[in-house]
Amino acid sequence: MDHTIAMNRIEEAIGQSMAVKQAVLGDADLRQRIALAAQLIEQCLRNGGKVHFCGNGGSAADAQHLAAELSGRFYFDRSPLNAEALHCNTSYLTAVGNDYGYEQVFARLLRGTAHKGDVLVGISTSGNSRNIIEAYKVCRELGIDIISLTGHEGGQMRTYGGVLLNAPSTDTPRIQECHIMMGHIVCELVETALFK
Repeated sequence: MDHTIAMNRIEEAIGQSMAVKQAVLGDADLRQRIALAAQLIEQCLRNGGKVHFCGNGGSAADAQHLAAELSGRFYFDRSPLNAEALHCNTSYLTAVGNDYGYEQVFARLLRGTAHKGDVLVGISTSGNSRNIIEAYKVCRELGIDIISLTGHEGGQMRTYGGVLLNAPSTDTPRIQECHIMMGHIVCELVETALFK
């Protein structure tokens, strides 16, 4: 690629990423929902609950990343928090995907491991991931609170209630960058609230 073209694209991509984050900064309602998501997770953990994360592809990586920030550490050394991504056991994932269909991989695991008062954080840039929708149906049955990280429109996931953190973009990479920013803020707020 021509050096000038590459430099222009780098500048453009960084500017686009900054614009999405500026849009979050300028949206008081979204900022309130970020705070609400942190409060929901804090209350869950205070009551002995567990925070479950799920996503597909890059969103699975983000789910695992954010779960690790809670179960490991974020800004400082402290006790681990009960948080885990639902896709990390590949033997389970492939067995259930093969026997029941991939859309059931998160729902089935929730039925076996989740309890009333837990929180599920579903991450999907489209908001339409079928396996997350099926997991949300289980959440409704079991009394598990929902936090959705989606793109601007929210997709079907927005119809299941809970706290919607919809990144103000329709561009998948920019949405994913925004999800990590919002997720990191939530982790910081939770850690500070529980261990200040």
